[in-house]
Amino acid sequence: MDTVLPVVWFAVIGFGVLMYVLLDGFVLGLGILAPFAEDEHQLDHMMNTAAPIWDGNETWLVLGGAGLLAAFPKAYALILSALYLPVLLMLIALVFRGVAFEFRFKARRGRRFWGAAFSLGSIFAAFAQGVILGALVEGMPVQEGKYVGGAFDWFSPFSMLTGVALVFGYALLGSTWLVLKTEGRLQQVARTLTRPLVLVTVAFMGLVSAWLPFLDSRIMARWFEGGNFWWLSPVPLLALLNAWALWRAALREGRDAAPFVLALTFFALGFAGLVLGLWPYLVPPALTIWDAASPPSSQGFVLVGLVVLLPAILAYTWWSYSVFRGKVAADAGYH
Repeated sequence: MDTVLPVVWFAVIGFGVLMYVLLDGFVLGLGILAPFAEDEHQLDHMMNTAAPIWDGNETWLVLGGAGLLAAFPKAYALILSALYLPVLLMLIALVFRGVAFEFRFKARRGRRFWGAAFSLGSIFAAFAQGVILGALVEGMPVQEGKYVGGAFDWFSPFSMLTGVALVFGYALLGSTWLVLKTEGRLQQVARTLTRPLVLVTVAFMGLVSAWLPFLDSRIMARWFEGGNFWWLSPVPLLALLNAWALWRAALREGRDAAPFVLALTFFALGFAGLVLGLWPYLVPPALTIWDAASPPSSQGFVLVGLVVLLPAILAYTWWSYSVFRGKVAADAGYH
């Protein structure tokens, strides 16, 4: 159990983070794309496509954070010590985004202000998440289980690159979501935005992947040591095929679901590549999942609650998306 439970919790946390990225990513993408709305009515329409379901998406972020605290408290402490500022920026931006989402629909004055707040909150939240990702991949200075770096060690060209890359990636999720959920003029705008976003997102993915071997980190070296690349290579190959299919789907009229599904798949493949590169580290290059694990009794106790909680979250998520499936009319209202 000492060996198995950390692997189970690593899978659970990874699944929670992936679900958050896929489900809340397109809502953040809507905020990132808000400046491209042609008028206030069109922005209403964009936000109404996500209004019934966006609140539940952040449940997955809570699951990932709470799971990290319960199962890997050492990693939780180190990550927060090293990334306190970008994590704080992300949380403030998410709160700002949420408040703006609600206030904009209720406000009689200042709708433009709350629309701008929704957009800025989404952009900063996406950027902060990308920075956190980049800083984790680069690695952290750790001695005797303690973080020994400075408050701004997360700031680097690579983390800035991953921050900007995630903003464009979420924008792609947002545009393909609008293609799926809307018709008419807004769908045309979304299709027009999707095509360059596919190219930019794929370019950023390639740039980040090309940068990884040159980082002063042992994690991604496993891709290129010995014969590892040959058994790991299906992931980048599938990502390339997925990118090609996504580009073709973005060019074709009448295939509304394909761009969104392929964009989700592209993100999932990127996440799989990241996990394969990080394994078995939680805080590279010093702390593996077994080093960071809480006692088996603690992990087992929390796992009992998860067995009840996770199916409920999955069922609610499926139910909410099922109930609100289909196109959202331009005159639909948020109440």
